[in-house]
Amino acid sequence: MTLLQIIVLGIVQGITEFLPISSSGHLILVPALTDWPDQGLLMDVGVHMGTLMAVILYFRSDVARMVIAFWHMTTFNKNANQQDKRLMIALVLSTIPIVIIGELVSKMGWNNTWRTLEIIGWTSIIFGILLYILDKKSTITKKITDLRYGHAMIIGFAQVIAIIPGVSRSGITMTAARALGFSRTEAARFSMLMSIPTILAAGTLAGMELVKSGDMALKTDIFLGAGLSFVTALLAIAGLMKWLQKSSMTPFVIYRIILGVGLLGLVYGLN
Repeated sequence: MTLLQIIVLGIVQGITEFLPISSSGHLILVPALTDWPDQGLLMDVGVHMGTLMAVILYFRSDVARMVIAFWHMTTFNKNANQQDKRLMIALVLSTIPIVIIGELVSKMGWNNTWRTLEIIGWTSIIFGILLYILDKKSTITKKITDLRYGHAMIIGFAQVIAIIPGVSRSGITMTAARALGFSRTEAARFSMLMSIPTILAAGTLAGMELVKSGDMALKTDIFLGAGLSFVTALLAIAGLMKWLQKSSMTPFVIYRIILGVGLLGLVYGLN
């Protein structure tokens, strides 16, 4: 893998992971539109780990409180903050569907068959329109403190749909949260916190495969890509949260539709 390809992959992942435009879809588009060899799922997970570190750093206060709540729970300490405890349990519940179904899809080999421009084109448009409708329709502004376990499970099952490239994990979880009445910033906040256990689970499995491979060149490529995705993701998170305080999801929807139409035009124009 060339240095330029690693740089592009790291930056693309960092920018797109937490914006509702599908990072997995863009990682597939990079080799598809540049004639570079596909970087493979290990590299994809590697750059995702960089974004994981970014979201942990940005939401370090939330993460620290949940870690403390978890410690209090395991030690049966009755002084555990109930809101922090509820949020931590909600994140665990929201992760269960993607872990179970994601593992099934991986074993069946279906994830590789979905890595096509046609699928990314259609999912970009369809789920972009869905995001627009529910973002505009929702007038209730619940906060993350209003989150219940039922909400978490609904958002967690929505996250499963993002196994299909182009859907966008952050996009579909924000869409579900908006449908449930959460404010834009709180929907984005919970979506990003959800990414922590999800990416961590995928990264652990990929890390085990990487250790077994013994491929030092691949390890170097992944660490470099992860570093670049960390920096760009941190900037993207800060920018998104500031944007959503005063504006809607519409610019991301417009981008998704333009991207989808362009990809479908490319696909069907060649046939």
